[in-house]
Amino acid sequence: MSRAAVLCGLGGALPATAVSNEELAARLDTSDQWIRTRTGIRQRHVVAPGEATSDLAVAAGADALASARRTDGNAAADVDLVVLATSTPDRPCPATAPDVAHRLGLKTVPAFDVAAVCTGFVYALATASSMITAGVSERALVIGADTFSTILDPGDRTTRAIFGDGAGAVVLRAGEAAEPGALLGFDLGSDGSGADLITVRAGGSRQRSAAEAPDASDHFFTMDGRPVFTQAVLNMSRSSQALLDRVGWPPAEVDKVVAHQANIRILHAVGEQLGLEDKQIVANLDRVGNTVAASIPLALRDAADDGELLPGHRVLLTGFGGGLTWGSAALVWPELHTG
Repeated sequence: MSRAAVLCGLGGALPATAVSNEELAARLDTSDQWIRTRTGIRQRHVVAPGEATSDLAVAAGADALASARRTDGNAAADVDLVVLATSTPDRPCPATAPDVAHRLGLKTVPAFDVAAVCTGFVYALATASSMITAGVSERALVIGADTFSTILDPGDRTTRAIFGDGAGAVVLRAGEAAEPGALLGFDLGSDGSGADLITVRAGGSRQRSAAEAPDASDHFFTMDGRPVFTQAVLNMSRSSQALLDRVGWPPAEVDKVVAHQANIRILHAVGEQLGLEDKQIVANLDRVGNTVAASIPLALRDAADDGELLPGHRVLLTGFGGGLTWGSAALVWPELHTG
């Protein structure tokens, strides 16, 4: 049988503080109705002062490792690779993943960050899967974690309403392609001509090497909503269909689609493009908002905990983010022990 990366653990973590739409409306020119009708979000979680991306990544990673131990009995020490997807690292340098691995007691395993914004988890999953199938790794911890509340303009009602903080994680082990949980394929893409649609303009070498100091607003995240909506629907739909064709799954035979939780209207539009029914689409953004790289693994964890994802389900993952980047993955859902 061909070697494959098999999902065997699942975890997640959210900050303790939840911010409701009503709380935002008390501080900004917005309302619960305005936010819900445009995004489908009713609350989001935000980090406390001094709480960083690595703190959430460690908590989600520990949860996923515990799930893997309950699922197949292997210890955390068996993990020999950590890949962290994030666009809000603790520091510009060094990467956050080595610190996360150290704090999880994984000693000197290779650990590195992947930056693909909201597509980050799919990119990280593909990277770890490739290292397993190539024989470089036997067991990998893949984490998506972001704290976008730290880079949002406090007065921007749109971005403040959309984004939340969180982390989600999976454990992959070497196995066989015919096993439940085996990652069956990926479709990845990017288009750098759209780099300015989703961006933080200041803080990188482009701004730091310029002669003029940046505006204060350049340090905050910005997004051009209308073209981003169009590009998200177009590229997630195309990527999903390309991968479904490759693995031989008609859309009607997919049990669950776990797409990046950006906006409920985007989820419905992608579903329409693929000819899906609402019951096939997993959504948890009403509770957590857009958690960027954590979005897909957190949605997986919630769907598994709620009994929405069942062993044997055909599952399609798809995401879209800054870069522009997009990507999809497919697997048959395994039996997991979470909680």
